[in-house]
Amino acid sequence: MLHSENAPEQALEWAEAGKGAALATVVETWGSAPRRVGAQLVVAGDGAMEGSVSGGCVEGAVVLEALEVLERGGTRMLEYGVSDGDAFAVGLACGGNIRVLVEPIGDGGMPLDMLRELVEARAARKQVAYEVALDGLERALVYDGHADRFRMDRSGVSEDGQTFVAIHNPPLRLIIVGGVHIAQTLAGMAQATGFDAIIVDPREAFGSAARFPQARVINDWPDEALAEIGVDARCAVVLLTHDPKLDDPALNVALRSVAFYIGALGSKRTHASRVERLTEAGFTPDQIGRIAGPVGLNIGAAGPAEIAVSILAQMIQTLRQS
Repeated sequence: MLHSENAPEQALEWAEAGKGAALATVVETWGSAPRRVGAQLVVAGDGAMEGSVSGGCVEGAVVLEALEVLERGGTRMLEYGVSDGDAFAVGLACGGNIRVLVEPIGDGGMPLDMLRELVEARAARKQVAYEVALDGLERALVYDGHADRFRMDRSGVSEDGQTFVAIHNPPLRLIIVGGVHIAQTLAGMAQATGFDAIIVDPREAFGSAARFPQARVINDWPDEALAEIGVDARCAVVLLTHDPKLDDPALNVALRSVAFYIGALGSKRTHASRVERLTEAGFTPDQIGRIAGPVGLNIGAAGPAEIAVSILAQMIQTLRQS
């Protein structure tokens, strides 16, 4: 099953193929609901489904409602909770409540052209908010405003309770400088968490497709590679080479960027030397202070896999608690 984050692309593919598509989106949750607000399930006219709105608890009921919406048109607001007999029937009797908005593509729902524009914006790494009235009567794509929602990556109902704001940020990226052993584990774990992993290493023996079959590999000097990639606010940059000839050029780009996380492997002594070099290069204490070094949460990690866990955990902590 694909990640909910890819539901708009799947909906567009099915709609353009003439199969019909409906998007079901979690607009509110209470208690122990298992999926966050904004999670999506897409349903085709033939009953095919991708994504998730509850981790399996209410998917069956939502698919039936989506098929009816595809047949009759219009939108539908669904609510499941412990006080609802249907919720017990579909397995949501653990204390969670969710509201799910079901919209067809076209026919009283999201216009196909609007969905196409949304998918194109996502592909171009443009942040965009999809505003939809909870009664399903008004919709718009908005590129400005909602600064806090974009920063926190948080969809939700507006303060007046009338509109749902679905935040579509560019996909998360993890740029790893140094195709070392830790990077092999970290790249795979990050991809499973929703990051696009990019390995940067001019040394082809380290940065190779054989070592990183699921990641994009760039065999170039880090400063040139990061300039080519474009480091934005949805990027984490992790330096794992232990080699100033590779790490420092990457830091020269990363510290001038808006990357949400910058981490560098090395001991306290190594980091002190790094700070000294960056100070001499003209970086301010505030800029240098953005570096997580030594990298990762202090969990007593031993070995490449555990170090990778500590790094990924620190990345997520920085992303979600900033």
